[in-house]
Amino acid sequence: MEAGIPDKLFFKIGEVARLTSLRPSILRYWETEFSLLQPQKSRSGQRLYTKKELNLVLEIKGLLYHEKLTIEGARRVIAKRGKGRESLDMLSKDTTANILQVIKEVKEELKKIRDSL
Repeated sequence: MEAGIPDKLFFKIGEVARLTSLRPSILRYWETEFSLLQPQKSRSGQRLYTKKELNLVLEIKGLLYHEKLTIEGARRVIAKRGKGRESLDMLSKDTTANILQVIKEVKEELKKIRDSL
């Protein structure tokens, strides 16, 4: 768990605003500027941020407020980092597929051993 972030699946915009010390209007504006920041909406229209999106908000805040980048500069940095993350996600999917294949082979081998007994 990240420091100071509660262990929850979803965060309402007010919670995200409180945790990040940002106004909800800033968060809504950033949604229009950063394509990766697209929280789901509940049936009542309430924005629901995941922990990943909350971390993205914190990253954007750091780029804009601490590193003093422009919106465009922050967008470029996040796009570059996003490409790296996508390749890591693909690696994870490949790894998962390999693990499942090995499990399947072991299971078949165990069935053969059981049947021979």
